[in-house]
Amino acid sequence: MTSPDALAALGPQLPSPVLEVRDERFDRRGIRLLLKRDDLIHPDLVGNKWRKLAPNLAAADGRPVLTFGGAYSNHLRATAAAGRLLGLPTIGVVRGDELAGRPLNPSLARCAADGMRLHFVDRSMYRCKTEPDTLASVLRAASAEDALVLPEGGSNASAVRGCRALGEELRPLADVVAVACGTGGTLAGLAAGLAPDRRALGIPVLKGGFLADGIRALQQRAFGGPRGDWRLDGRFHFGGYARTTPELHVFADDFEQRHGVPVERLYVAKMLYALAVLAEEGAFARGTTVAAVVTGRPFP
Repeated sequence: MTSPDALAALGPQLPSPVLEVRDERFDRRGIRLLLKRDDLIHPDLVGNKWRKLAPNLAAADGRPVLTFGGAYSNHLRATAAAGRLLGLPTIGVVRGDELAGRPLNPSLARCAADGMRLHFVDRSMYRCKTEPDTLASVLRAASAEDALVLPEGGSNASAVRGCRALGEELRPLADVVAVACGTGGTLAGLAAGLAPDRRALGIPVLKGGFLADGIRALQQRAFGGPRGDWRLDGRFHFGGYARTTPELHVFADDFEQRHGVPVERLYVAKMLYALAVLAEEGAFARGTTVAAVVTGRPFP
């Protein structure tokens, strides 16, 4: 197996730092705002990527790791970096066969530079990737029948259990913990780690309203049933995954200038914007301490 010593040798900063920021949008409502700087855990395996990947890498047992993502997937980048650091072969199944043969974008170029073998599939096959026959076909086509298969976003039972430590680290510090959600694995684990009188708030970055069922299913597989007090607010996706607006960029630029913290736009900015709106709406009682989990950082 990829030993715990090998993972520890990568030097993760755990528990990740917590930074209190003073911001009048929260101060005037009597709300204390903390930033949980998971973006500082590791320079290559940033934020929730470390928490979700580490238990799966430990189970790889020297096998290749195959996983899925879009053309700008941070999960693919993190998996490729992990493979480079630990000497594990990695295969990335990329949505969109029209991308094959074109110059690689910066995200996929970074994956390739880290040694990831990229396998492009058409969008209809990608949609069916979890079906046994389709998955078997993808594994054969990628010559990866012996690979450890990780789902898109890395959210499986092991990943969810890995994210439980995030809630445990924040148990004594915050009343509400907010996190941006893609597949929901981080929220599923975070909520399980919080104390019973604390709650987790997920801000989906995709539209569609389907995420709650996925989180419940992840908790069932990871823990055998529901865990923790959590809810979702789906108003802040800004058009969907990888979508932003000028308003969101203005907000993120302003937050960076106020607090000197880099703000990743596709996840973290949406979560911070949501918290500012919710504070203005009176969603948090005076005296509430809110922790915002910084799950990633801007990539060049």
